[in-house]
Amino acid sequence: MSTDDTTASDEMKRKFREALDKKNAQHRRGEAHLDGDSAVHGGQGAATKREFRRKSG
Repeated sequence: MSTDDTTASDEMKRKFREALDKKNAQHRRGEAHLDGDSAVHGGQGAATKREFRRKSG
C-alpha cells in the first residue's frame, strides 16, 4: 500500500466516525422520556383467564 492509499483510508474512516457520532448524538437526545414513570403499570385488569363457550341452541 502506498502512503496515498493509507491517507485516503484514514480520511474515509474519519468521515464515517464523524457521521456515526452525529447519528448517535441525535439518537441519545430523544431518550429523556425514559426517566419518567408511566401511568400504566398493569394489563387490562382481567384477573382470571377468559373462558370461551359454544352457543348451545
